[in-house]
Amino acid sequence: MVVDGVVYVGSNDGYLYAVDAASGELRWRYERWVMSSPVVVDGVVYVGSRQLYAVDAASGELRWRYETGGSVGSSPAVAGGIVYVVSHDNNLYYLYAVDAASGELRWRDEMRRTYLSSPVVVDGVVYVGSNDGLYAVDAASGELRWRTEGSGASSPAVADGVVYVGSWDGHLYAVDAASGELRWRFETGGNVYSSPAVVDGVIYFGSHDGYVYAVDARGR
Repeated sequence: MVVDGVVYVGSNDGYLYAVDAASGELRWRYERWVMSSPVVVDGVVYVGSRQLYAVDAASGELRWRYETGGSVGSSPAVAGGIVYVVSHDNNLYYLYAVDAASGELRWRDEMRRTYLSSPVVVDGVVYVGSNDGLYAVDAASGELRWRTEGSGASSPAVADGVVYVGSWDGHLYAVDAASGELRWRFETGGNVYSSPAVVDGVIYFGSHDGYVYAVDARGR
């Protein structure tokens, strides 16, 4: 992630790095085995490892860490002063909401769903893909709003009141963000693991059939 002229990235050598984007010079490095992409919000780097870490973006010093009980491979999502992350705890997957300032737990989803994607938070709702569908969870309480049938293999993208998510069944799905009702689906020739990106009414994503697709967001 690039913020204010600094590149934040994890490496397989066991460090989280902050590198000057213009010169490539090292600003700092924090010794931690990074398992997720970092997210930088309000001067803090949030990153998943065997725990969830919050590191000062300017100095590289630890602000706090939260022990989930398992690995945190999903990229954190930060909204409204809360960090949302999926953790794999002893063959079970949980969705966590952790206070961004203190590192204290706000809530944990106890339904033991097999979440497969990183969470996305839009307008007070957390959207996350699972092996049995796409879930919409209330960001404040952790209560389920709705879920779809099927599987949500990719991390979702939300634009203009619609959630776009790829699936193991080879489709890209467009789902109403408020109700969870299917708007349309687009079939490819392989599994859709890649996270879709939505720009100017066009959805870009990759499929396991070896193609990159650009699909009209209206489903036409």
